Amino acid sequence: MEGEKWNSVYRECLRNHAASLGSYATDGCGEFTVAGGGLQCAACGCHRNFHRKVKYPAAPESPPAMEYGGGRGVDESGSGSKKRFRSKFTADQKEKMLAFAEKLGWKLQRKDMDDEIERFCASVGVSRQIFKVWMHNHKNNSSSSSASTANVSSLTQ
Repeated sequence: MEGEKWNSVYRECLRNHAASLGSYATDGCGEFTVAGGGLQCAACGCHRNFHRKVKYPAAPESPPAMEYGGGRGVDESGSGSKKRFRSKFTADQKEKMLAFAEKLGWKLQRKDMDDEIERFCASVGVSRQIFKVWMHNHKNNSSSSSASTANVSSLTQ
C-alpha cells in the first residue's frame, strides 16, 4: 500500500446551492470536467473541491528510459524524494577540524594553503567540500564564544 500510486477522478458536484436558505439543493452536475486546465468545472462552474473524489490504484507503468534532469532526486521506490546523506564525525575529527578551522580563521580562501588543507582533509578522512560545509555550519558557534569573551574584556578595561 505504501509504495502504490493512486489516480483520482472527481465525480458529482456536492455543493449545496441552497445553504443560505437553510435547505439542501445540488446542481445535478454528474462529473467534474476541466475548463481550460483550471480548477473550475466546465459543466457547473464550481471549484473542483466541491466534487466527490474517487481514488483508485494506478496501473503499473514501465519506468522511463531517462528522467528529465538526469534522474536526480528520485529514490528506488520512485516517490520523487531522495534523503540526503548526513555526515557523522567522531569526537577526534571534530576536535581536529575545530583547531584547524581556528588556525585558518574560519576561511578556506587562502590559495597558498591549498596543499596544507588537502593534507589535513586526507589525514582527518573528510573531503575538502565536507570540511568547508562543516566550517560554514560551525563558524558562528565557536568564534562567537571567543569573540564575546574578548568583547567583554575590552569593555571592562
